[in-house]
Amino acid sequence: MNFFLVKSYLKHLFKTGHFKGHGIQSPFVFDLVTEVLSGKHSYYAFSQIEDYRKKLKISNEIVEVIDFGAGSHVMNNSNRKVSDIYKNSAIRKKYGEILFRLINSHSSKTIVELGTSLGVSTLYLALPDKQNRVYTIEGCPKTAEVATKTFGGLGVANVTSLTGKFYDLLPDVLDKIDSLDFLFIDGHHEYGATVDYFRMCKVKAGNNSIFVFDDIHWSEGMERAWGEICNDPDVTISIDLFQLGVAFFRKECRKQHFVVRM
Repeated sequence: MNFFLVKSYLKHLFKTGHFKGHGIQSPFVFDLVTEVLSGKHSYYAFSQIEDYRKKLKISNEIVEVIDFGAGSHVMNNSNRKVSDIYKNSAIRKKYGEILFRLINSHSSKTIVELGTSLGVSTLYLALPDKQNRVYTIEGCPKTAEVATKTFGGLGVANVTSLTGKFYDLLPDVLDKIDSLDFLFIDGHHEYGATVDYFRMCKVKAGNNSIFVFDDIHWSEGMERAWGEICNDPDVTISIDLFQLGVAFFRKECRKQHFVVRM
């Protein structure tokens, strides 16, 4: 058990914050929380993703996992069942749908993901609009292979899957794109790496870009990284959802930080 995460969650529960938008004065953030983050509308893509989740839950396929990041608090062996990887690593339904709604509501076209894993989160990034372009990087060849097969089987053609270390591949991806509309970082959960990736990607950020960070309370280092990102002068709005941290670069908004309990 990750006791640091448990302690951080208890702090989050009792921290002064906003419950689903209550008390938020910023019109942009109020609409974002009430209409997007707390949205109830279901999309056809959600059913597709749920069908994939059901297959992963019962899969007995064994894959060899190579972890270049901070590792897992749960699994230590290198040979793991796909169902176990899914149980411990796949993004939760609630937060996956938040990614989908953010992209859909802001018409994000160019998307980068660091940490494909089995591809569940990638589907939430790719399916809002099949004209979007998603670049996803995974360090482990075998889990990336499972994800790539899934994309092909579901006819998801707008994903470019890359396998290797983030540090090696991210610069090439950024060189290929004019602007980065949406970034999702779900891998290499360490302070230095997270801040480095943020700074690398920030160069391609525009006024409407959205950067999302997973596991911001996973460790002391991740909390430190999230705090540094929130304090960055180019980040005007930052939202702590406990599991996810969401950063905006909107110059028309005054700098504010929000803690939102979903």
